[in-house]
Amino acid sequence: MTDHHQSTRGKPRVALITCAELADLHEDDRLVVAPLAARGIVAESVVWDDPAIDWARYDLAVLRSPWDYMFRRDEFVAWAARVPRLLNPADVVRWNTDKRYLDELSAAGVPTVPTSWVLPVEPWQPPADRGEYVIKPAVSAGSRGTGRYDLADPAHRDLAVAHVRRLVLAGRVTMVQPYLTAVDTVGETALLFLAGPAGLTFSHAIRKGPMLTGPEQGDDVLNGAEETTARTAQPAQLAVAAQALAAVPGGPERLLYARVDLIPGPDGNPVLVELELTEPSLFLAHAAHAPTRLADAILTHLSHPTPSR
Repeated sequence: MTDHHQSTRGKPRVALITCAELADLHEDDRLVVAPLAARGIVAESVVWDDPAIDWARYDLAVLRSPWDYMFRRDEFVAWAARVPRLLNPADVVRWNTDKRYLDELSAAGVPTVPTSWVLPVEPWQPPADRGEYVIKPAVSAGSRGTGRYDLADPAHRDLAVAHVRRLVLAGRVTMVQPYLTAVDTVGETALLFLAGPAGLTFSHAIRKGPMLTGPEQGDDVLNGAEETTARTAQPAQLAVAAQALAAVPGGPERLLYARVDLIPGPDGNPVLVELELTEPSLFLAHAAHAPTRLADAILTHLSHPTPSR
């Protein structure tokens, strides 16, 4: 941190950015507050769209749970560009909040879930394949607006068409993916990475159980929390994560955190479901020293700021 911050403000101040619905932070994020205090860092919960906030008073602004942004992404991206010392950086936020980044990662050789896109001006018919598919908006969080459809069922086919139509009428881009059945058995693996002196470093992994049980109901609400447990990362999973992180625009060394979500594909090899760089749950409660590691990651960025774009 700079001498200016130390001399004029005393202890460094960090904004932990949330939304009005979670104004006191998600319980998992609160776990980092005490380790930060132990390092002489004052952490404050701050609602991202509060017009009264003077962002310049913070030495660092850390995105945590601004989970209402998907309804006004343009406003959120413009806000991020105005916030000094934001992590992850504003250009990463812009790139990562539209899931069409998956196409870029796939083009870079990262194994990803096959995804097709329906633009708001396009008609859509379900694929001829009678398997199960997931439909969701390209801008979403917490599985909002997400449904699972068995296209062998005529009623599900009609509901899938209606789901896409709702998104199209709302002017939203839709993504359509095959449902990976391994999530029902093996589950989804989330690999968590935190900044360190040598850049992003693997911290811990968790298993997420299945969440999607059927069609989306049209209410676009935040789904309930899935079952999560600690998990040991496998070499093949870490290799895919390294590929994905290496393909992040501007490089991964600027990041404070990253979450890489993987599911085994039909051949059993891990494929990327999402690369979460904006507001992922970091599941700090699932690893003994994860809150301390996040506090150290924040201290690293305070001590050696990396340039934003």
